[in-house]
Amino acid sequence: MNKSGNPHSSDHVIGWENSRIVQKSAKSLARMIGADEDEIVFTSGASESNNLALLGLARRATTGKRKRILVSSIEHKSVLDTARVLSEQYGFDVEYISVNKHGYVSNSALLDRLDTDVLAISVMAVNNEIGTIQNIEAIANTAHRYDVIFHCDGAQAPLAMDMNGIARHVDMLSLSGHKMYGPQGIGALYINRQLQNQIEPLIYGGGQQNGLRSGTVPVALCVGIGAAAELMTSHDGQASIRDLRQRRDRFVAALREQRWEVRLNGPPLESRHPGNANICFPGFSAEEILGALQPNLAASAGSACATGMPEPSHVLRAIGLSGDDADSSIRFSLGFSTNDHEMAHAVELIDRTLQGLSAALTHSA
Repeated sequence: MNKSGNPHSSDHVIGWENSRIVQKSAKSLARMIGADEDEIVFTSGASESNNLALLGLARRATTGKRKRILVSSIEHKSVLDTARVLSEQYGFDVEYISVNKHGYVSNSALLDRLDTDVLAISVMAVNNEIGTIQNIEAIANTAHRYDVIFHCDGAQAPLAMDMNGIARHVDMLSLSGHKMYGPQGIGALYINRQLQNQIEPLIYGGGQQNGLRSGTVPVALCVGIGAAAELMTSHDGQASIRDLRQRRDRFVAALREQRWEVRLNGPPLESRHPGNANICFPGFSAEEILGALQPNLAASAGSACATGMPEPSHVLRAIGLSGDDADSSIRFSLGFSTNDHEMAHAVELIDRTLQGLSAALTHSA
């Protein structure tokens, strides 16, 4: 990829070639989810896709009768914050759908809130903190009984669930390049063709991408996310996902064999994202554990620090964890390149860290 011609230019061969390259990538993404290439809008990532889906839809519906929007209580911040903007700036009534202890959306809670005044619901396919894989088809069927538009944040989904045909169930689907081994800085939003005229763009300009997202698309990044989609649907990609699940299971088993109490937050291992392990270490501070592990092991407490003050994960609180248990929880994310030696070393580091923290607690007592 060394041609820098504008893929939207119809006046020269370089533009034509780059346009074909972008279309090929759109076709790869569309094939992965069972859509058509003209239903794929390239964005800068899943956060922009979530904003375009919800803001774009709601801004065209401010004068309509459907003034309620439902989102699950464990959505990504890019959905929750967008929902807050819709409430504060556009007058929509935003309501939050509860989940059970494993992070599954309560069908009864969803049914209780659905009515003909609901514009849209947004439920993520796979949770980024605890790996819960939702029953998207069931949620879609429930929503569509009331003609409610269903947006789904699918950023984590390509590694965790069968994406083939998901476009038959959702009306809009957000995707992220780097969550499926593509490059950072590129994402996509699937928008059902029949819905596209109901979406107000966030970015205006040259009218590219059916007028839904103006601006010159980054050809190289589009190639990257297209290649990632091809990987996810390939035999090698599926084999890598199976291997990843097995390694994650061995990692959790090794942690459980240590002297420390550990609890798995969220659904059972077989029912979650194959690279996700969200572990509670009761009696310890996740912040202190992570601090002691640096720079040897990268993990996350799943907390938001928007104001510089640590807050308990909203996902862990939503599934019923106490503040103390949420503050004792760490999300470990394993990837295709994680090997058994690295996992064994990680378990050793964690054990050594907990020994040191326990000794310090005993001494201070």
